[in-house]
Amino acid sequence: MLTSELRNLLKEILEDMKKDPETHGGPPDCILLCRLREQVLRELGFRDIFKKVKDEENAKAISLFGDVVRLNDVIEDEGKRVESLIRGIFAGNIFDLGSAQLAEVFSKDGMSFLASCQNLVPRPWVIDDLETFKVKWSKKAWKKAVIFVDNSGADIILGILPFARELLRRGTQVILAANDLPSINDVTYPELIEIMSKLKDEKGQLMGVDTSKLLIANSGNDLPVIDLTAVSQELAYLASDADLVILEGMGRGIETNLYAQFKCDSLKIGMVKHPEVAQFLGGRLYDCVFKYNEVSS
Repeated sequence: MLTSELRNLLKEILEDMKKDPETHGGPPDCILLCRLREQVLRELGFRDIFKKVKDEENAKAISLFGDVVRLNDVIEDEGKRVESLIRGIFAGNIFDLGSAQLAEVFSKDGMSFLASCQNLVPRPWVIDDLETFKVKWSKKAWKKAVIFVDNSGADIILGILPFARELLRRGTQVILAANDLPSINDVTYPELIEIMSKLKDEKGQLMGVDTSKLLIANSGNDLPVIDLTAVSQELAYLASDADLVILEGMGRGIETNLYAQFKCDSLKIGMVKHPEVAQFLGGRLYDCVFKYNEVSS
């Protein structure tokens, strides 16, 4: 019954917009459509429908975290190590229940993180600034990086956190900005705090790296996409002097902010999981976007 009611409410909204795009706060765009969907879901009592799946995937990823970090730490060449970490972000970003095709794969037999790293679509990717970024990585020392994180499980734990750990090891202050409220399988602020408490050792370190410069912030967001003009006051304050902003995931990094311009260096990174987005970009399904913009000092 609830499924039928949900379908009818969403259908009514779309019919209204066909008649007048300005209804429901239009004109319609990706952010508005996501917001309306979440509002309807919450009105009908769907609060955190993937909570059980997220908890299970977080537990699996936590058990693999040490192995993934060690595999990267033994790579002596800095350029090869950062490329391995970036590939890990893409591999982790596959865990996305907002994609119908990927949700079906997970429901059947799950995915191997290391296999996903090895099976990424070959480079050059649809947007591929990785070589430029590797050069800048070897020459620049960012003081503060803000990372807008995406999904639970392998995405945050095996993809983003090893990369954030590498930034910490280089002396960068890292702010991880997570959703305020649940949306699909995106990691939330309280969940990320819990994840970090399980990964840190008794000295507060992350596999031997000091975490005193690691902060977890509530982005104020409750969608799988993000409007950067409407983040929380806390995050706006923390990010005011950032010299690197990273938007990870298709919703935040591609669908809503691919062409966003910043006063500091920025990185948009995510996997293309919808055929329509792949077609728009002129790439392939499951292609990778790695867009780096440097601001001249």
